Amino acid sequence: MKYYFCILLFCIVSVILVVCWWTYANQIKGEISEAHIKLLSPEKYKSLFIYNGIWLAPKNQCECPKADHVHVYQMEDYIDKKDLASVKERRRKEFEHYQKRYPSMTQDIVIAKPNMPLSYPIQGVEVMPLHMIMIPGLGLHGVTEEKYQVILRASLGTLNTLADVSDDVVRGRGKKELIILTSDVELLNFILEHVTYTSVVYQLSAVDMMTFESRDHVAQFPVIIRQPSLPKLIDPGADRKISSLVTVTTKTFLRYHKLRLLIKSIRQYYPDIKIIVADDSEVPEKIIEENVEHYLMPFGKGWFAGRNLAISQVTTKYYLWVDDDYLFTENTKIEKLLDVLERTNLDMVGGSVKGDTYSFQLLYEQGDDGDCLHLRYGSFHKLDGFPNCVVTSGVVNFYLAHTDKSRHVGYDPLLQRVAHSEFFVDGLGILLVGSCSDVSVSHQDHNPASDPNLAKVEDQYKPFRDNTDAQIKFKLALHYFKNRLKCYSTR
Repeated sequence: MKYYFCILLFCIVSVILVVCWWTYANQIKGEISEAHIKLLSPEKYKSLFIYNGIWLAPKNQCECPKADHVHVYQMEDYIDKKDLASVKERRRKEFEHYQKRYPSMTQDIVIAKPNMPLSYPIQGVEVMPLHMIMIPGLGLHGVTEEKYQVILRASLGTLNTLADVSDDVVRGRGKKELIILTSDVELLNFILEHVTYTSVVYQLSAVDMMTFESRDHVAQFPVIIRQPSLPKLIDPGADRKISSLVTVTTKTFLRYHKLRLLIKSIRQYYPDIKIIVADDSEVPEKIIEENVEHYLMPFGKGWFAGRNLAISQVTTKYYLWVDDDYLFTENTKIEKLLDVLERTNLDMVGGSVKGDTYSFQLLYEQGDDGDCLHLRYGSFHKLDGFPNCVVTSGVVNFYLAHTDKSRHVGYDPLLQRVAHSEFFVDGLGILLVGSCSDVSVSHQDHNPASDPNLAKVEDQYKPFRDNTDAQIKFKLALHYFKNRLKCYSTR
């Protein structure tokens, strides 16, 4: 009896231990499982993606938060309230038109299925409009079927195969759907290896999301339709002299005494280089200098209109932009800036004006109701191979640039008075910009002129130079519509 009692007691204790262990194990498992599926707190994950004080992570709405030493401009504040609704509606329609003209090349996300027997290209398939290519990498592997069937579908092109097989095996040659039916997997893969795609819609840039399916599996992959542009090469001459590669450009207004000093300083170091001057003075003076082209404009046409005119006449690969009150010195080494552009993929490289590079970053965020732009002084990182140079978004008004790329961006002629960073805003995503601190230009004195006639000229000039409240309001309202900005912040 005592023996049976011990067995019973042992069984009861064992059951209790098993239950306790099961409860404990599930509790631990639940804690571990909960720990594995738990998201970081908003405060934690926001702290992980801060760049220069700005949270650069995906979100539906962007904003320009107030902070110490940060100036924030809400663009709608600079639109007259009575006009805001109609301006907003016009902007919406223009943005829709813009999106039609420049559709995103990456708007469709394709997720690869696990353990799929289909092989196919995931990127790199590109064809010119109306051209034919073979689609590489198509195949079916690791499955056995009595009769194999695969289907390929396109939307902007037609499909075919170079394989010489009967219409019973390949159906739909020259159409947007190609069906392959065969009991021979080797033949199937031979046909797939030689499938062709022919673009039938003329578009400069488009994506055809192809479908590739077997009986139990479906895959998608993109075919890029793109019309390449022709290169525009400028012959630098056999000698590759600075004068064959670079033109100096400037815009002047009233201040001919400063312009002449600038030209004199340029000639001291670069006697043969061409100089182009755009001039919107009311009473133009003749600039009679060798190898100087002087272009006249309507009075007060403006700062950026003058820049457009100047670079429109450049015939060299590069142009050097300078203000009309600069002075070249022994440190104004165009050769150094030229070396940077010739050996990198930069579109533009700035120097310094009396030690100030004025380099700045432009950080851009997109939002459903408008975008946000943040200007922060400084650079992104060093430029490889050039210890005195950095990569940035914008530079001071002393830079060497590829002529064709600047023409592509253009200087907005609506900006008639004070304007600078606006060019780099328009060039964001187009221009790759650098800045080098070891190439500099000097600035003429700002002291009042002692000559009464020159003092009178400077008095006439000053009202056109002042950055008035009206000018600021105009520029911010322009950013609101043209660049679809919701807000703008600077620090």
